[in-house]
Amino acid sequence: MLAGNRSHRVSGQILKEISHLLLTKVKDPRLKGVTLTDVRMTKDLRHASVYYSFFGQDEEKKQVQAGFESAKGFIRKEIGERLHLRYVPDIQFKFDISLESGQRMERLLEKIGPH
Repeated sequence: MLAGNRSHRVSGQILKEISHLLLTKVKDPRLKGVTLTDVRMTKDLRHASVYYSFFGQDEEKKQVQAGFESAKGFIRKEIGERLHLRYVPDIQFKFDISLESGQRMERLLEKIGPH
């Protein structure tokens, strides 16, 4: 089995589990309205970068990041119990700028108009 394939499968499972936890168990109001967009794992499955998007002001985005930092231990513990991995990955939550960049590009293209 290819290591990259396994990390891809585990990434999908982690994305699914964290999404479920955010909907059902994490009660932090700072995390309302957050959308998880991707999980990227290292090949050894010891580190996971969880990408999220949130549409709001800069201060609200800082609060979302603080909410994730606050819930990180709980989320990591739950993933360990649910997925039965040899090592529970260290999780880093990162703001995904791709959606905002896409919207900015759309606005610029609208200003240019059809040629």
